[in-house]
Amino acid sequence: MAREKTIFSFLEGLTTEDTFAVLGNAQKFKTHKHAWKAWRALKEFGCSAYPVAEDLQRIDGSKVYSSVQELKDKITVIVPCLLPEEMPSLLTEASFAGVKKIWFQEQTWSQGFKEGCEKMGIQVFRGCVLRHKKYPALSLCYLNPCYWHGLKDSKVPSKRY
Repeated sequence: MAREKTIFSFLEGLTTEDTFAVLGNAQKFKTHKHAWKAWRALKEFGCSAYPVAEDLQRIDGSKVYSSVQELKDKITVIVPCLLPEEMPSLLTEASFAGVKKIWFQEQTWSQGFKEGCEKMGIQVFRGCVLRHKKYPALSLCYLNPCYWHGLKDSKVPSKRY
């Protein structure tokens, strides 16, 4: 008998049922920076999450896609983890892939993206993925700024704990 998958809410309109493309580069994935952390957290939440970086083939045994366009009709949300000037074609790629939601992480947001998303009918979400992570007791979560910023946010239990 198959178990029913529990669906958790991140923000109004974003749940663990969505499929995510985490947009980064080799440096942000290989050195375990924010793109890697966001991708791993989404996977730990039980989400379908795909890493996207032009300059990387594989990470932690998973295929890395070179562009969002390769994921056409597979994803519902893009999670950019690059500075705005590093992703000038974000909205074009989102539109081509049929994505109607972008979850902007800290420092990835710009006024230009806001205007572009409004014109294209793309829903915008802002805030760090890691704010929704439930940390194990007695960990160093108290040092993580995402823990403090997301203290009152809904939490998603990790599949590892």
